[in-house]
Amino acid sequence: MVDFCIIGSGVSGSTIAHLLSKKYSVHILDKARGPGGRASNKRFKQNLSFDHGVQYISPKSKEFRNLIKILCKKKHAKIWSGIHLDFTFEKKDKSKKFIGTKGNNFISKYYTKKIKKSFQSPVKSIFKNKYFWEIKLNNNENIQAKSLILTCPFPQLKKIAGKYLEKKISNLKIYMEPNITTMLAFKNQKTVPISSIKFNDDILIWAAYENSKNRFNSSNSLWTLQSSIKWARKNINNYKENKKVENTLISKFLNFTGYKKNKIIFKKTHGWKYSYNLHGSPFKSYWNKKLRLGLCADWFIGPKVENAWLSANDLAKKIK
Repeated sequence: MVDFCIIGSGVSGSTIAHLLSKKYSVHILDKARGPGGRASNKRFKQNLSFDHGVQYISPKSKEFRNLIKILCKKKHAKIWSGIHLDFTFEKKDKSKKFIGTKGNNFISKYYTKKIKKSFQSPVKSIFKNKYFWEIKLNNNENIQAKSLILTCPFPQLKKIAGKYLEKKISNLKIYMEPNITTMLAFKNQKTVPISSIKFNDDILIWAAYENSKNRFNSSNSLWTLQSSIKWARKNINNYKENKKVENTLISKFLNFTGYKKNKIIFKKTHGWKYSYNLHGSPFKSYWNKKLRLGLCADWFIGPKVENAWLSANDLAKKIK
């Protein structure tokens, strides 16, 4: 039996796992193929990849800045330099943009390197008996733990653990916003002196030039496109079946940049149904000492990666 079972290997899950592993035995479960959660990195081929979730990190708090500094010194992170165009002409953000040297799941990889993890392990149900938690996986494997920590989006949390939540948590007005992301690779395209583009558009709001991150050398050009919230709300439930959704994002990008459709050698679209909560909540995390149940996630505080880290640190303090 493990002391803590943690569901989710995103920034909040990996952070709380790291903090607790200093004193307790920990086991992380995740339905994905690897760590990172929303800070995922998708490999196209060999070392060519896309950051199809979190695009970059701009630390605000002193504590989180210190972590990023450490990770930069250890060569796990670096500054994303280059030209970042902003056609919205909003107030200029002078914050530095940090990315992982091999992918934006670098925090999760760093924190969970020595921690037991089970990937491709979707959780079917959880049950609290008199003495411990029983976590049943889709493959019918059962895991027993003295304590359980959930880091999933709010709608998924209510579905899997609703009967164990106090009303002050289950009644929270949390609105998780969606995002639709398309990854594109173009054959034999010249390098461009641009790192990212922020568009003033109702559909396409962001494009990241993956080559600018200097993780690989290639004659192919890789771009990650992200949709607006409003457009994603309309299409998040049918983007897989309706190819018009993907084609619309691609057409927008082609019109803006002049890239040619016949040069596309790879395309893949991913929908984040519960990407982030813009407004936060009255709490930073949650710990039920009697049930030995903990909750931490970015949605407690806000939409940024840093919020996930802060939530996990807050939970660790409550557990101690």
